[in-house]
Amino acid sequence: MLILQLAIILIASKVAGSISVRLGQPSVLGKLLIGIILGPSVLGLVNETVTLAQLSQLGVILLMFIAGLETDIDDFKQSGKAASFVGLGGIIMPLVGGYFVGGMFGLSTIESWFLGLLLSATSVSISVQALKELNQLQSREGTAIMGAAVIDDVVVIIALAFLMSFAGGDVNLTAVILKKIAFFAGAILVGWKAVPWFLEKFGRLKVTETVISSALIICFVFAYFAEYTGVAAIIGAYIAGVAISATKFKEEVFEKVETISYSIFVPVFFTSIGISAHFNGIADNLNLIVILTVLAILTKLVGAALGAKLSGFGWNSAMGIGSAMVSRGEVALIIAAIGLETNMLTQDMFAVLVVVILVTTIVTPPMMKVFFNRGSKSLEPVQPN
Repeated sequence: MLILQLAIILIASKVAGSISVRLGQPSVLGKLLIGIILGPSVLGLVNETVTLAQLSQLGVILLMFIAGLETDIDDFKQSGKAASFVGLGGIIMPLVGGYFVGGMFGLSTIESWFLGLLLSATSVSISVQALKELNQLQSREGTAIMGAAVIDDVVVIIALAFLMSFAGGDVNLTAVILKKIAFFAGAILVGWKAVPWFLEKFGRLKVTETVISSALIICFVFAYFAEYTGVAAIIGAYIAGVAISATKFKEEVFEKVETISYSIFVPVFFTSIGISAHFNGIADNLNLIVILTVLAILTKLVGAALGAKLSGFGWNSAMGIGSAMVSRGEVALIIAAIGLETNMLTQDMFAVLVVVILVTTIVTPPMMKVFFNRGSKSLEPVQPN
């Protein structure tokens, strides 16, 4: 059954992506929407399975790894101020907005802060593909977005641990912070010293495709330890890509990883987001869904855009950056699951937030196209992968 499902996903995602581009939208939008159509909410041709979820996870890890390979380290270093302003701006406004809306709907103080933190999360895995199609991934704006995503992930997770410690959960805040410091310090040291050495030595083995195999080993190890220390796996994969981008193997690794990723794993990731959508019972909470969706989009868009503007970007670029930070994706879903397990969220609120997260993910690519094209009228999307 899995083989048939993969065949359906691949043909549907490629066709839907092509149609989306013909309609003037990024291909990723078509892939997200076709997932909803294929999934149990509409046609039921493809269902959620553990194996499909694991293939999807590989897809997002490889997508962020490719983004890292395309990152220029010098540009990344120079984007520190912009990334900090964008990341923090995109956290503060959703955090405060979520807190006040939570209070309006009768949530406790702790629950309201939790809602604010969930809305502060960002996942740029969808934005990465849109940036690639808009030829903006290696731009100053793209570099700021990627740096802000790292800052956002770290700050939100540490803040979540801080909140959980107040809520009575078994959380050692000092340990949480130290683990993250250890990961980033270790990742930088290993990426600087060990990654070039490993690629050189492993690449000499007398078997086929040793360079690409060694690169994937580095990617998966970084992703694993990132997740182990409480940092998102996609951040670890991105850092691994950045480390390899500074070596002489960059072009060879990029070409072959992109071929592997976009032939199967990345389409599965995009489509599976739609497949996992469930809309049962949302009519009963439609008002809450609309309010939280508008709040989620506007606070992240405006907060991150203001941060970009304060760091020196023009308004068109700032709004483009803000729109790229809107998608909550898998990071917010993980936080929502934690909230459900710890009784920070009711089952009904969890279902509402899943829909909100899905909507923020779907609206991100077309918003990015609008704002980035305002600043570059000649910009045209590349052919969908």
